[in-house]
Amino acid sequence: MSFLKADLKYDHYYWRTASDPVVFAGDPTRRLFDRFNGEQVLFIINLFAGISDKFTIQEGREMEQLINNSLPLEAKSEISVLNWLTSAYSKSN
Repeated sequence: MSFLKADLKYDHYYWRTASDPVVFAGDPTRRLFDRFNGEQVLFIINLFAGISDKFTIQEGREMEQLINNSLPLEAKSEISVLNWLTSAYSKSN
């Protein structure tokens, strides 16, 4: 199951324009993570969904809430955000 733009709880994200070539696909990288970039937030949530046994929309919204409200400033790369999210989510459940 994919977590989609329509599934997001918050509406403060920005979205790339057709002229912006950045595409979020594949594996997480050391690329700087921006919690206000809607596509990058979806990318991280969907990476987690790919490693979860039974991912739900509710879980995706809980992850979005963790990213928005609890993500530490030192989590700067996509890799570190995914690692943090995996750990934080498992502790909250």
